[in-house]
Amino acid sequence: MSFSAVDHGMMARALQLAERALWTTSPNPRVGCVLVRDGEIVGEGWHVRAGEPHAEVHALRAAGERTRGATAYVTLEPCSHYGRTPPCAEGLIAAGVSRVVAAMEDPNPLVAGRGLAMLRAAGIDTACGLLAEAAQELNIGFVSRMTRGRPWVRLKTAASLDGKTALNNGVSQWITGPDARRDGHRWRARACAILTGIGTVRDDDPRLDVREVETTRQPLRVIVDSRLETPPTARILQGGPVLLAAAVDDAERANLLKAAGAEILLLPNAAGKVELPALLNALAARGINEVHVEAGWKLNGSLLREGLVDELLLYMAPCLIGHHAAGLFNLPELSDLAGKRPLSLRDVRQVGGDIRILARLA
Repeated sequence: MSFSAVDHGMMARALQLAERALWTTSPNPRVGCVLVRDGEIVGEGWHVRAGEPHAEVHALRAAGERTRGATAYVTLEPCSHYGRTPPCAEGLIAAGVSRVVAAMEDPNPLVAGRGLAMLRAAGIDTACGLLAEAAQELNIGFVSRMTRGRPWVRLKTAASLDGKTALNNGVSQWITGPDARRDGHRWRARACAILTGIGTVRDDDPRLDVREVETTRQPLRVIVDSRLETPPTARILQGGPVLLAAAVDDAERANLLKAAGAEILLLPNAAGKVELPALLNALAARGINEVHVEAGWKLNGSLLREGLVDELLLYMAPCLIGHHAAGLFNLPELSDLAGKRPLSLRDVRQVGGDIRILARLA
């Protein structure tokens, strides 16, 4: 299917609008809509947060009577089912649009092509697939949750150029500079949950919230703590919801942590550790689209070994720490380079004085 230059420009604008809700829409997808009639934008909007009007509704309200005969550019197929809001496909039909261009089909099984089919049945010209890759990237966590039943997992870490994350005495702050730390908070803000381990809680006593950038929503903090060793006074338990994934049922410790504001989720595996795949499934069931991991080398390694990491967000500082410092990942030694784990580089750029690498597990 061919699309015109105008089509590309208008869908690019719709994607810009969708990106405005990068930190607010969870668990819903980020969606933008542009209405065009006679070559002029007559209305536009984006979905801000769950429970509020969808992008199409905002655009239709802005356009008013000028919607008749217009083309709607939407970054995600209009919904066809009743949720917290009425179906957007019905709204577009009632408004009298003549054409709808969607960047991608909705992976939600409740929609999955039904929205476009509803529009076609009403005599509206439909097309799909324009700038689809960009639209999918914008909603990569939502797509993951809908198609795989688990969130998209992005593992963030900071290291020296020789791949070290902390001294042997536990000191790790600060390897990277303030610009990289601020950038890391932007990635925290777009995530639905921030995942860490008991080792990081015990050694660093982090808050793991979003502070360096303004946000109206704090992600859920999740701690992998098999033996319920998180101190009730830990800073991470202050200022927002915390989910603690454990493997032992210790009522005394659990009650202390619950009193401090934590929710306990028991997910033991056969080895007496937390069953990590089950944890991700549980997070998906709670509407978590993207998980941002900030943990130590042990949990990082466990997530990688179990094939649960989708993407690495690595900040490299221009310094050397030395051979005996802590590394990035607890992975088994290789005897043959054929066993190396290939990565696909998605983005490499300088952030302040540091280098940021975004890479995907091939």
